[in-house]
Amino acid sequence: MRTLFFTVCLSFLSLLLYSQEEAGAEPHDSTDLVYVCRIDRMIAPPLWRSVKKSFEEARKNEADYILIHMNTYGGQVDIADSIRTIILNSPIPVMVFVDNQAISAGALISIACDSIYIRSGGSIGAATVVDQGGQKMPDKYQSFMRGMMRATAEAHGKKPVVINGDTTWVWHRDPMIAQAMVDPSIIIDGIVDTGQVLTLTALEAIKYGYCEGEANSIREVLDKAGINEYTISELKLTGIEKLIQFLVNPVVSGLLIMLIIGGIYFELQSPGLGFPIIAAITAALLYFAPMYLEGAAANWHIIVFIAGIILVLIEIFAIPGFGVTGILGIICIITGLTFAMIDKIVFRFGPTPDSIREVIISFSVVILSMFLSLILSLWLTKKLFSPNRLFGSLALETTQKRSDGFVSFDTVKQRSLVGKKGVAHTILRPSGKVIIDGEVYTAVAESSYIEKGDTIIVRNEEQGQLYVIKE
Repeated sequence: MRTLFFTVCLSFLSLLLYSQEEAGAEPHDSTDLVYVCRIDRMIAPPLWRSVKKSFEEARKNEADYILIHMNTYGGQVDIADSIRTIILNSPIPVMVFVDNQAISAGALISIACDSIYIRSGGSIGAATVVDQGGQKMPDKYQSFMRGMMRATAEAHGKKPVVINGDTTWVWHRDPMIAQAMVDPSIIIDGIVDTGQVLTLTALEAIKYGYCEGEANSIREVLDKAGINEYTISELKLTGIEKLIQFLVNPVVSGLLIMLIIGGIYFELQSPGLGFPIIAAITAALLYFAPMYLEGAAANWHIIVFIAGIILVLIEIFAIPGFGVTGILGIICIITGLTFAMIDKIVFRFGPTPDSIREVIISFSVVILSMFLSLILSLWLTKKLFSPNRLFGSLALETTQKRSDGFVSFDTVKQRSLVGKKGVAHTILRPSGKVIIDGEVYTAVAESSYIEKGDTIIVRNEEQGQLYVIKE
């Protein structure tokens, strides 16, 4: 069983890490290889993986050009920053075809490219940072975005322009125009008035140097770029990206948390290692692995979660009662599960209403899932393992009655201990072990905790249970 379990885990990890098929480039002895990378959805962690893979494959296959097929209304700023960086550092020339919209984070990525072509009727700009509700974020977020936009435009340097016989060096892409896409206070004569965030149409982008030309298809983009003989290649993906998007969905994450807690609960109800713990470990892998690959979950999230599980098991099996160790373990489990769901960008600028709201949402998902898992586990235990139920044959149905002479302890001897003194063998909080007349018994403290080594007196006995007080 253990061998099968580890085989399944390794197979899953292998699938998650290597299931993307590599796009083989066709021979291009006398033609240019153009590698197409699509950014046609929300800019989020799954998109970053596919973009990074596309650039790696383009370099591996010695592509001559990379063409980004863009149509997005934006997304996460940190992911856009990562894509911008990989474009600026690319040794292969990068073009972008804005097939309708390059808004917000999409504008940042487009400006990073060496050349921009926009479809007729398309637009680029409106890069103000907003929260999930569409509300403008505090100025420190805007300052960060303004700096990135300005620095990205400056990265393309200056070009010589001859005016009245004199050569003047001007920005290839004016940094102030890039900043005006974020900052409504920027005034550029003839381009944008104060109070307006700048968005450029295709013709305006051409006029102000933010677009090399207007095009309505990839073929037209390549023709205008002077690439006549070419072969187009593109990264071919399996269903792994859809699988990752499915697994990181908050609803699915909540169900996986329920499976983790439920598996641990059922495992504690039966001796040895069985299917429940395998289900719990598999659910933990499915929960953490996609988030780890997407950059949301960090090493410390997983370490804290595992430490929490260990602390809870120590509290259950090694320490009588339930105290500080168990509570600390539960806190660690909740912390690991909660913070694995939160993007790192949330904490880059310190606590804000948006970041606090995201933490509260993640915390609520974890707590609600754990609560529902415990309730459902108790219900399933009763429904599945009761007599005449689906798994009723697995449960012990025979009742050993006291009237038939079945007892689990010596009743006469237990009653004779009332009034005797002894010593606490372990901490009683309230249950634990005591030593009376050289023998160890299970006992419960009636009023408060009793420390190990304290003298105790047996006050009462009920159904074999001794009740003691500190002398």
